Amino acid sequence: MKNLIRLEEAAMFILALYLNHLLDYPWWIFWAFLLVPDLSMLGYAVNPRVGAITYNIVHHKGIAILFYLIGFFLFNMELQFTGIVLFGHSAMDRILGYGLKYTDQFQHTHLGWIGKSNGK
Repeated sequence: MKNLIRLEEAAMFILALYLNHLLDYPWWIFWAFLLVPDLSMLGYAVNPRVGAITYNIVHHKGIAILFYLIGFFLFNMELQFTGIVLFGHSAMDRILGYGLKYTDQFQHTHLGWIGKSNGK
């Protein structure tokens, strides 16, 4: 099942690359901004609950799609780009096994536990 999810996420990442290609930006801009959504992990400096909330908002694909669609209908390339980066980044994270977070600790995700500890 994990490989099927990774394959699905890889297809979504390719979609993000394609949508980025349609925008009038140099190709490298997407790659330069791809890790910016991980700044949302700074919420973990406050506590795991705040960290999970900030991380999940930024890594939620629905939010990414909303940004893209608002940008599309308002003819705003910056909002479209933001949505594409958020969507692509979230797909990339899920390919690597990083899912949306539970509020107890960073390693506890909707895809299971990250790392060797398996939540123990």
